[in-house]
Amino acid sequence: MQNWNHLLQFDQKHIWHPYAKMPSTPPPIGVKKTNGSQITLSDNRQLIDGMSSWWACIHGYNHPVIQQAMHDQIDTMSHIMFGGLTHQPAIELAQRLVKLTPKGLESVFFSDSGSVAMEVAIKIAFQYWISLAQPQKTQLLTVRNGYHGDTFATMAICDPDNGMHNLFTPSLSKHFFSPPPQMGFDIKSDDKDIMALETLLAQHHQTIAAITIEPIVQGAGGMRFYRPDYLKQLSKLCQDYNVLFIADEIATGFGRTGKLFACEWANISPDILCLGKALTGGNLSLAATLTTQTISQAISQGTPGLLMHGPTFMANPLACATANASIDLLLNSSWKENIERIETHLQHTLLPLNEIPGIKEARVLGAIGVIELERNDLGETIQTIAVKNGIWLRPFGQLVYTMPAYNISNEQLKQLTTGMTKSITTALKESMNKPLN
Repeated sequence: MQNWNHLLQFDQKHIWHPYAKMPSTPPPIGVKKTNGSQITLSDNRQLIDGMSSWWACIHGYNHPVIQQAMHDQIDTMSHIMFGGLTHQPAIELAQRLVKLTPKGLESVFFSDSGSVAMEVAIKIAFQYWISLAQPQKTQLLTVRNGYHGDTFATMAICDPDNGMHNLFTPSLSKHFFSPPPQMGFDIKSDDKDIMALETLLAQHHQTIAAITIEPIVQGAGGMRFYRPDYLKQLSKLCQDYNVLFIADEIATGFGRTGKLFACEWANISPDILCLGKALTGGNLSLAATLTTQTISQAISQGTPGLLMHGPTFMANPLACATANASIDLLLNSSWKENIERIETHLQHTLLPLNEIPGIKEARVLGAIGVIELERNDLGETIQTIAVKNGIWLRPFGQLVYTMPAYNISNEQLKQLTTGMTKSITTALKESMNKPLN
C-alpha cells in the first residue's frame, strides 16, 4: 500500500475533481473506508456524513444486504452487453420501476448516470414528435433555477444566468425559460409564476416538445422547495397545449421528500420520468428513463423505428442487481418514519438559525435541510470548520445543506446538526470583519 502522502500528492498533480481547478484548492481529503453514516479519513479521523454522497447513499455505506447482493451477482455475471441480449436483474428492476412509479410509465430505458437519463428523455421527446410528423417541435420549456446535468443537452436547460454552465451559453441550444416557481412548499400563491409559464406555452407551444422540471425540489440550482399545486397546474398545461412533461426525479426519487416520488405530492404522472442517484442506494452508477407506451410505440412505429440511443454499459447486471436490493431494502424498511424523524430533527435544530444575522433562510423538507446565507464566499471556510467539528458537508455558493442517510442514528444526526450549526455560526462570526468578494 502506498503512503497516503504520496497518493494525495499524485492526486493533486494529475486528477481533476468535479467543479475544481488543478491542482484542487483546497486539496481533496483522503478517505480510506466508510461504514453506515461514518467516513474514516486517511489520517483516521472520523466524520459523520451529511451528504449521502450527493444524495445517493440513502441506506448509508456498506449496507450488508446490498453488499451481499453485489457479491452474489459478481459470482454470476458482472456485465453483458444489452444489445440483442437481456438478463434477469434488468427485467426484475424494470418490473419494480413500472410498479412503483406513477401510473402509465411502462417503458424503461436504462443508462449510466442522471445526466444521460435526461439526455435520453430529451431525445425521446424530440423523436416522438418527429415520429408524429411534427419535426418543428425542437425546443424545450423549463424554469429558472433548475439543474438537469452537466452534458450538453442538459446544460442548455439549466439556469442560463445563475447556473453553473453560463460559460457555454454561446454553444448551447436555445430554449424557453419561465420564472421559477415561488418559494415555499405550503404557501398560498397568487399563481403569477404558473401564469407566466402559460404565457410562454401559448406563444410557443407549436415548437415546444416538452417541459422539464424537478418536481417539488429544485436541487443544485438553488435548493428551492415549491408548492405541489404548481406541479399539478403545470401537468394540466402540458395536456392543454399538447407538449410532453419530463419529470427529473434524479435527486428526489426514492423517498427523499417524504413521498416515494416527489410527483406524488401533486398526484400527477409525467410523460417521461428520470431516475438516478438513489436508484442503487449510491453503490454503483445507474439511471433509468421511463415513459408511456404511447410514446414508445410512436417512436417504434416511426422512422427509423428505433430509439437512437444505446450506452455500452446499459443495464449493467451488477448495477441492476444492486438497484433491486436497494429498492427492496427501502420498501421493507420504516423509510417514511425515518424521513419524518429526520425532518422533525432538522426543523428543531436548523430552523432557529433564521434568527441569526447573515442567514437569508433556513428551510427543511423531508430529509433535506438547507441554510441559505446572505453571502456566497463562505463555503470553503464552512467546509473546513465542519471537518474540524467531525462532520462532512459540501456547501456551494450561498447554500449549506444536508441530506443524510435515512437510517442515520439519532446520535449521529444530533452530531451532524450540532456541527453544522457551529460551522455556519463560526464562519459568519469570522466573516464579520471580512468584505464580501
